[in-house]
Amino acid sequence: MESFFSAILLLKTSEEVGAFFRDVCTLSELSEMSRRLLAAKIIHSGASIRSVAEQTSLSTTTVCRVSHWMKQGAGGYDFIFSRTK
Repeated sequence: MESFFSAILLLKTSEEVGAFFRDVCTLSELSEMSRRLLAAKIIHSGASIRSVAEQTSLSTTTVCRVSHWMKQGAGGYDFIFSRTK
């Protein structure tokens, strides 16, 4: 997995990242990852699980998983939130 992550670091623009992920992932996978990131942003703002599920069309189970990994994960969501406004 490390070489996969290192390859991503070689990309220089959001267009390059988008092209790479489009080649690597299906449209469904990209949509799911996007909705999970949106869910994390909404959870980060203090919204309830049910509200997040309604806004993202994700199941409450998936939103709970996102919330869990925001708290118990490796800190990836925190990196994103600390580097965006």
